[in-house]
Amino acid sequence: MVNKKTKKITLTALMITLIFIGTFSIRFPNPATGGYFHIGDSMIFTSVIILGKRNGSIAGALGGALADLLCGATIWIIPTLFIKFIMAWIMASIIDKNFSSIIGAILGGFFQIFAYTIVEAFLFTWPAAWGALPGLTMQTIIGFLIFIVLFKMLQTTKLFDYIE
Repeated sequence: MVNKKTKKITLTALMITLIFIGTFSIRFPNPATGGYFHIGDSMIFTSVIILGKRNGSIAGALGGALADLLCGATIWIIPTLFIKFIMAWIMASIIDKNFSSIIGAILGGFFQIFAYTIVEAFLFTWPAAWGALPGLTMQTIIGFLIFIVLFKMLQTTKLFDYIE
């Protein structure tokens, strides 16, 4: 018999790793803000489905912030911790209210776009924030689309039976 707490910790560590890999491995720099665009959001959305509200949000925050740390985008570590946590928390909260994960991911993604734009304006300028907006929006949309494909694929497996 597997200890449920050990299983949850292991799955959370696995999702932190997958979020980190999705964020760190394929990234396109944004010279105007020192940030970068990536596909890690798809793994954050997936972590909410697999881990639930608390651990999915923690995994999203830590995986994203770790990628910022190790790729040298240190100015973004703290904003990423909060923004990714809240993005995942919003998604999970929508799911908890018996709405679909798709609606939750969309609303969490909207929050991310809004929050990063505000932080960019505060750290840099409004023109820099507006300039980063199309890339950030594409990052969020691509992450959402990858999540939809992953979610549909995972639904055809017995993974969700194993997790619960």
